[in-house]
Amino acid sequence: MKHDPDWQADLRRCSAPRPFLKEQSIWAVWVYRFGRSVDRLPHGLRKRLMTQVYWLLFRLVETLLAISLPKSAVIGPGLRIWHFGGIFIHPDARIGANCTLRQGVTIGNRTEDGAVPLVGNNVEFGAYAQVLGGVRIGNDCKIGAMAVVLNDVPDGCSAVGVPARIIRPSMKTTGGQHE
Repeated sequence: MKHDPDWQADLRRCSAPRPFLKEQSIWAVWVYRFGRSVDRLPHGLRKRLMTQVYWLLFRLVETLLAISLPKSAVIGPGLRIWHFGGIFIHPDARIGANCTLRQGVTIGNRTEDGAVPLVGNNVEFGAYAQVLGGVRIGNDCKIGAMAVVLNDVPDGCSAVGVPARIIRPSMKTTGGQHE
């Protein structure tokens, strides 16, 4: 994993000089990246053994830290988790690069076997934000604390409230005219 560029991007987003000693959330990100690397191994005894190690680590992290990042989810480089705990990502979710999760975030489906969110790059999730169903969260979005997002969020917008409403970025104006 030392040479995994996604893992290196995750580490760069950590604020602590020794994140494994200061930020428990990095343990969950490491286990996720480890699981993804195990899946890339050729079939055989080593892969089977490493898969068992992954599942043990996954369950430990999920139980101790209350962070569930299953290896089947596709998460881009630069994942940052602030204030760990109560974070659950659906195994089929797709999350872009440089996203930030805070405590209590859920990214999942609304019904059994239902569609799951597709999250763009550079998205920030506030504490206890819920993004549910087959919605698309665009690039450079902010999902407010405790928002319940059930509809698409366009690029560069924010979503706040229950159910979430979209807040578009303000436009510059000059003399009453939009630029």
